[in-house]
Amino acid sequence: MVWEEKMLDVEMKRKNMTTLADFREKVKERPILRNLFLELTMRCNERCIHCGSSCGEVECEEMPFETYKRVLDEVKEDMGTKGIMLCITGGEPLLRKDLFEIMGYAKSIGFNWGMTSNGTLITPETAHKLYEAGMATISVSVDGLEETHDAFRRTPGGYRKAMAALQNLVDVGKFRHVQATTVVTHQNIGELDRLFEIFDKMDIDSWRVINMEPIGRAKAYPELLLTREDYRRLFEFIRQKRMEGEPVCYGCSHYLGNEYEREVRDWYYFCTAGLYTASITASGDIIACLDIERRPEFVQGNVKRDRFSKVWYEKFGVFRRDLSDLNEECQKCKEKQFCHGDAFHSWDFDENRPQVCFKGTLFD
Repeated sequence: MVWEEKMLDVEMKRKNMTTLADFREKVKERPILRNLFLELTMRCNERCIHCGSSCGEVECEEMPFETYKRVLDEVKEDMGTKGIMLCITGGEPLLRKDLFEIMGYAKSIGFNWGMTSNGTLITPETAHKLYEAGMATISVSVDGLEETHDAFRRTPGGYRKAMAALQNLVDVGKFRHVQATTVVTHQNIGELDRLFEIFDKMDIDSWRVINMEPIGRAKAYPELLLTREDYRRLFEFIRQKRMEGEPVCYGCSHYLGNEYEREVRDWYYFCTAGLYTASITASGDIIACLDIERRPEFVQGNVKRDRFSKVWYEKFGVFRRDLSDLNEECQKCKEKQFCHGDAFHSWDFDENRPQVCFKGTLFD
């Protein structure tokens, strides 16, 4: 059967996307916190070329356990814990020696939590400690085959440690979801088939395949960004694997048009920054998505002086709008109802234009 015959019905997709667009307007008025990201540190033992936050060996302010305890208590008191997922990130979260104390407390008061990690510090013992602290899900980064991964992350031995981490996590046998994530570049796109063969032999739950974004350090490496042909190749690869029943998916970013929406991920495009998603940075700033450019006007408050729920409900107006309203070409686009100007994290706020737009690449 050819792929076109197995694609989802286009008219049904348009109907579903229209319903979602209408729902999004309601969420703007009554936002629902579902994902609360905690950036526990900006320190990292890798120096990834694509890092949106430019993490590494940096001197950074880190809030103590007592502050996290107070904030978590306040969030529970004001908003409850049901339906809120704590998403733990960095930097590399495991560089915090009190990670298990912080997250063990979160577990004790009823929060579910998951983590992203480079995997280099996840020994069998650490994997068990993460389970005991309540971790339900984890995504470990593997950005190509060994030579490519180590060069991209500028960490000799990083690939082998990340692969060992995935196996250590699988061996625990109790996590809700163990995922590998691969950032695809113009350099490593040719390694996807081989990576699939490797992951297919492991008992991980899914493989998330995402494109390198023009943010953070990646701006210094434009030659690694995907070309139009690369994007087509990427989405065809994911769609084919999903049609074969494989747990491969694209990330949450970017509107893909009729052909690929719901073909490469389980949901339709919907940038949740400030609508479902908020973040607390390592220094306590309250922002939306951690990948969004760190500009003063995007800081909505700070947990050292502000109660999180008050900021969530009373501020975030800058994120509860359509970026397409800021750009004349976007306003003319027939897909703006579904795209809304695309993702906040890849919007150029100096030029007021999307840095990633698939018009002309995936749709007309």
